[in-house]
Amino acid sequence: MSDIYLTSFKTFFKIGLFTLGGGYAMIPLIEKEVVDNHKWMTREELLDVIAIAQSCPGVFAINLSTFVGYKLRNTRGAICTSLGTALPSFIIILLIAMFFRQFQDNHVVAAVFRGIRPAVVALIAVPTFNMARKAGIGWANCWIPILGALAIWAFGVSPIAIIVIAGVFGWLYGKFIAPTEQ
Repeated sequence: MSDIYLTSFKTFFKIGLFTLGGGYAMIPLIEKEVVDNHKWMTREELLDVIAIAQSCPGVFAINLSTFVGYKLRNTRGAICTSLGTALPSFIIILLIAMFFRQFQDNHVVAAVFRGIRPAVVALIAVPTFNMARKAGIGWANCWIPILGALAIWAFGVSPIAIIVIAGVFGWLYGKFIAPTEQ
């Protein structure tokens, strides 16, 4: 196995092993490893990959690692990074399932999980705000995600409809109001 495959697998295994809170909580670790430590991508490229991974069906963390791996070494790179991300969670869930009955009524374990919740919220909130800032979401246009969240919560609008509507308006805005040169 080539060194890049092993390195990418170990990198994403470590990210998958030490991240609580799912894909969004992984973003700072992925950014540090992929952009700063290994220099496999620029911050702008990673932001584009994050946007693509969010718009694809499936688990965000796997989508993100798959796209990074594919950028590195096509299909084999995608397989290495995806396995590296998924394997720690699979092993941990398997171990929890094997021993769950012994711990399900343990007050200490329940207290630990209650204590982890605020940290997980912070781990998800910080990269969300950082991504929003890097993507150009500021006070002038922060109403867009707020309006989308309110439409889902208050009026029961389908999240898929919100995504499609936002995509159409984003495309129209980019095409006619503020076109960018490529």
